Amino acid sequence: MTIPKAELHLHIEGTLEPELAFALAERNGVTLPYASADELRRAYAFDDLQSFLDLYYALMAVLRTERDFADLADAYLARAAAQGVRHAEIFFDPQAHTARGVPIGTVVEGLARALDGSRERHGVSTRLIMCFLRDESAASAMETFEAARPHLHRIAAVGLDSAEVGHPPVTFREVYDAAAAAGLRRVAHAGEEGPPAYVWEALDVLGVDRIDHGIRSMEDPELVARLARDQVPLTVCPLSNVRLRCVAALDEHPLPAMLDAGLLVTVNSDDPAYFGGYAGDNFDALRDALALDEDTVRRLARNSFRAAFLDDEEHLRARYLAEVDAYVF
Repeated sequence: MTIPKAELHLHIEGTLEPELAFALAERNGVTLPYASADELRRAYAFDDLQSFLDLYYALMAVLRTERDFADLADAYLARAAAQGVRHAEIFFDPQAHTARGVPIGTVVEGLARALDGSRERHGVSTRLIMCFLRDESAASAMETFEAARPHLHRIAAVGLDSAEVGHPPVTFREVYDAAAAAGLRRVAHAGEEGPPAYVWEALDVLGVDRIDHGIRSMEDPELVARLARDQVPLTVCPLSNVRLRCVAALDEHPLPAMLDAGLLVTVNSDDPAYFGGYAGDNFDALRDALALDEDTVRRLARNSFRAAFLDDEEHLRARYLAEVDAYVF
């Protein structure tokens, strides 16, 4: 679906399509344990979040240079634009790269090459969000933040991702305080596989502006009331939820109940190369599985721009909202 939309939950490493993975592997002299792109695509089958993460991190071996990161981001932006994305807030995982010997500057500056020209080439405005791996230590997160200080002018926000269960948000209080002091916005994955308590912690301990995923919030009526009252955005990823078995089937997704509860829900693709669809594909799949009417689809698109980290001086938010209102199905 090409209705204008913002994508607010997108891991750039999760946009690595098999064909690009093989092209980068050849460029960098990396041998992948697959005979072809088709064989690799068949390997994109997961039992749970951890089995996905194992392949996700293994394939990052092909990302070595600024050019690699620029090519990765530019390929995503082209696909996203074709599906109606007008604004993208892009996560990246520096620890997954520095652990392989790739300097954080290589990652940030490579991504920035693509993002800096995105509005001219693709008609997509962008923001960059640096995520900390929650299955690494709080000390590692702080070291990463300090290493990123020379590049903070490129970064709009910090986030928290990777394996959720057993890694509560409170662990990362100190680095989030440092990010707040540096003037960065804050988001965090919570309530995907983890309990509603993690959503409370992300809000009250980390001081986040948005909750990434948040579907398990529906188990806690008091939390639902809080999220509705404060209009805390939730960046929901429907196809991801099904592929990682957080939701049994798309027609059982809690999104309609979330909307009925007055929550500020947005629709996003998470790791689209792995989970079977980009932003527009997620809209299409939801519309078909849940019989969403045009008003609901328009509401979801409007929510995405309401929740975006857009600056007022360019009036981009108002411009994008007007595009949503003018869209003809």
